[in-house]
Amino acid sequence: MKKALVIGGGFAGCAMAHQLALAGGWQVVLVEALPYLGAGVRTRYYGGHPYTFGPRHFLTTMEHVFEYLNSYVPMRRCADHQFLTYVEPDKQFYSYPIHRDDIDRMPESKQINAELGDIHVSALGGLSSAEIGGMQSADLKKLNIASHARNFEEFWIYSIGATLYKKFVDAYSRKMWQIDDNKLIDDFTWSPKGVTIKEGPRAAWDTAISAYPVAFNGYDDYFRLATATAEVHLGTRIEHYDIPRKTAVIDGVAQQFDIIVNTISPDILFDRCHGELPYVGREIHTIVLPVEFALPESVYFAYYAGNEPFTRVVEYKTAAAPERGPDNRR
Repeated sequence: MKKALVIGGGFAGCAMAHQLALAGGWQVVLVEALPYLGAGVRTRYYGGHPYTFGPRHFLTTMEHVFEYLNSYVPMRRCADHQFLTYVEPDKQFYSYPIHRDDIDRMPESKQINAELGDIHVSALGGLSSAEIGGMQSADLKKLNIASHARNFEEFWIYSIGATLYKKFVDAYSRKMWQIDDNKLIDDFTWSPKGVTIKEGPRAAWDTAISAYPVAFNGYDDYFRLATATAEVHLGTRIEHYDIPRKTAVIDGVAQQFDIIVNTISPDILFDRCHGELPYVGREIHTIVLPVEFALPESVYFAYYAGNEPFTRVVEYKTAAAPERGPDNRR
């Protein structure tokens, strides 16, 4: 039997242990520094309400990935969820992703439409007559020049123009990642962003599956299930790594492995040999309000795109309750 070391018992570490168990033929050792599994996605409670520090929201573009998780943790699809962004100079909330119907309400609507037109013409100019003739009109309307972007700022300006970028993205991204310039982000293709300008329904996700666990305790049952056959060391830090030789010292004992799967920060694993990673997370403040629902129906995220110190407000009961009503209070 082969032996695997999984470093970290968050969602990724537990899922890796589960995959190895399903594959068979693996003895899995999982080491987690915290005294519990789940890390930032483990359910916590405040005033009787469940919440997580990490992304309780499950998002994927792949049906088989959703079905895999749904078979172990029953999930509720949330195709109706809408997001809003507050733009302080306009003193308005607008839909997010940016909705085309909102553009006419914006003070700079003529300028925005001109910028979008310039982007569209530039994109068309890069296509041959045959390529244009083979595309549907709906796809032609979505053309932009984002493929030429060298960084995060250019991606958005080449997609929606400078004015909308300043309204919705610039300040938000800089405060979210605590950076001075969005040009510093040059690897941004990992996230399923969806469309940059949305038309039709205002629900945020129709290009991906958006879902939440049905259970009040979120994903917690999956963490136990996924690691049921693993040797789990909670409240434990690995004392020494030798990655090239695939060895590690755990509780004073050196062990040899066939593979090592790391799910924690590479800063820790490699002792910051390349310097400390520049990006950090955000604080979360839990608040219980004396109202049953704080946000409008179907709205889950309210983003704040200006210089406010906060990035967004999330109503966790909206994620937890399958429908509004007195029996679904969270």
